[in-house]
Amino acid sequence: MGWTLRRFTLTKAVPLAISRGTTSAVEHLELCLDHDGITGRGETGGLSTGHRAYELPGIEAELKAVLPALNQLDPADRSVVDALLKPLSPPARCAVDLALWDWWGQCLQQPIWRLFSLSGGRGVATSVTLGLGSVEAVQQRLNRWWDLLPATRIKLKLGSPDGLDHDRALLTAVASMLQSRKQNTGVDHELQVDANGGWTLHQARSMQSDLLAADVVLLEQPIAASSDPRDDLQGFADLRGYCSMPLVADESCWDLEDLLRLAPYVDGVNLKLLKTGGLSEALLMARVAGRLGLDLMVGCYSDSTLLNGAACQLLSLIRWPDLDSHLNLIDDPFAGLPLEEDRLSPPPAAGLGISRTSLEDSRP
Repeated sequence: MGWTLRRFTLTKAVPLAISRGTTSAVEHLELCLDHDGITGRGETGGLSTGHRAYELPGIEAELKAVLPALNQLDPADRSVVDALLKPLSPPARCAVDLALWDWWGQCLQQPIWRLFSLSGGRGVATSVTLGLGSVEAVQQRLNRWWDLLPATRIKLKLGSPDGLDHDRALLTAVASMLQSRKQNTGVDHELQVDANGGWTLHQARSMQSDLLAADVVLLEQPIAASSDPRDDLQGFADLRGYCSMPLVADESCWDLEDLLRLAPYVDGVNLKLLKTGGLSEALLMARVAGRLGLDLMVGCYSDSTLLNGAACQLLSLIRWPDLDSHLNLIDDPFAGLPLEEDRLSPPPAAGLGISRTSLEDSRP
């Protein structure tokens, strides 16, 4: 058995600006497990949620340190492997978890969603993201999305450093474009807002009437996540009574413990595999969320088709897919994620169902 690790670059066609900064390109890691003639692949990268951050060099060092021990283990014996993964950071754990699932699904010649007893036959519209910028730039970005696909679900980033007046201008402009689009096509378009923790509690409350006037269907992470779980929870609790639309936690929710803590004060959580540490924890969280009556979003960072294809294994459990990052890349080295108009479906092939696009991409 052999594990190999390589870096690769992902470059956005359009840079993405949120309340915490702008991203135009990232480096990610591909982790490959080769055993019995089968290759399982995982992906990871750095991330920051304001109160927690993981840089790629640290993640890479973690993986290099644990790979010698993993080389000695049977990849089918997850009980032993999982004990080794427990001390790792979530993004490092994610790479190994995905590679193991991909390998195991190929061994059994089944897609992961089927191993999870989930449905793989229904496409679900993904949201596409409008980052922060001038009103004109955001309008141009929306038109660019519409040139690419129907884009019936729009996620607008707010929490602008330029203040609430600029947020309101963006909100009004995008809502107007969606209304015009509906009149021209007869198709309903859904508007979501994600402030990425860019508002204070007072600002989030004062924006409620504007959000309602724009027919916003959900509000994601309006207040910054806190490293103190009690303070973090209090922010959602204080806003809950003022928010008449679904309130979704993203940066505040990393694992099952966070989900259980937040459940009384939110309507949904955003599962991102780099936060959860892969599919194993994400599936557990999704099952528990379903029992608690919480809706689910599954989201991405600057991720390739490989990471988004892994997230799509859970698609039948998800109300709000937010997996558009691979659609905004000019150098994605992976393929295999079905897209019909703006609807994603779980890959039908065995394992994660995602492959490299060329032999060139396999070079270190």
